[in-house]
Amino acid sequence: MLGIPLATSDYDEVIDWMEAMIAAGARGYVTAAAVNLVMSAREDPETLAAVLGATLAVPDGQPLVWALRALGHTRATRVYGPDLMARFCERAARAGTPMYLYGGRTPEALEMLEGRLRERFPGIRIVGGFSPPFRALSSEEQERVIAAIDSSGAAVVWVGTGQPKQEKWMLQMRGRLAAPLLVGVGAAFDFHAGLVSQAPRWMQRSGLEWAYRLSREPRRLWRRYARYNPRFVACFLRQYLGQLGGG
Repeated sequence: MLGIPLATSDYDEVIDWMEAMIAAGARGYVTAAAVNLVMSAREDPETLAAVLGATLAVPDGQPLVWALRALGHTRATRVYGPDLMARFCERAARAGTPMYLYGGRTPEALEMLEGRLRERFPGIRIVGGFSPPFRALSSEEQERVIAAIDSSGAAVVWVGTGQPKQEKWMLQMRGRLAAPLLVGVGAAFDFHAGLVSQAPRWMQRSGLEWAYRLSREPRRLWRRYARYNPRFVACFLRQYLGQLGGG
């Protein structure tokens, strides 16, 4: 999709793959790509490198799924970051998979997230967490974070610092962390912590989640949607028409 390889697997297939990666002791990172990430990658070489460096990129947004299907990928289905996290946590609670939380708006927000996850998934193993400041970490701070994650024994590091920041962090950290999987899930931390409400399912299915989120956080999100949504439609139409012409 516009130069970004997106998986056409469903939730169970993705989670099975994640568990196989952990069992094999392999190392990779996953991004749940939204429209804004795909479009940001077209403008920023660093974002493009981070997205292309992902072991697996799944279509987080319904418009991406529709676009993939229009291009002939009829099996394409949405793998929504917050739902992927919840479904994996459900399995992980039964399996005892250790997990680390990296992200959150504040340390207090991260505590809320951890508490909510423990309530929702009894037996879940959250072995550590860190809410980074909005500024860049110093080299000393970064080394402490790496040491904390590695010493926790986490098999999965959930990364919720927003796109494309989290993808750049995963690319930078992938070779330095022992955890088999780093998984970027964007706003999932805010949703699961109860800080931000999710769009109703019918709006998600209709591709209107952006409108719901914009109504809840207009100051933070209006520039993103005003910039990237129209550009995505225009760029996709060029790809679609080009494919028709090539056929």
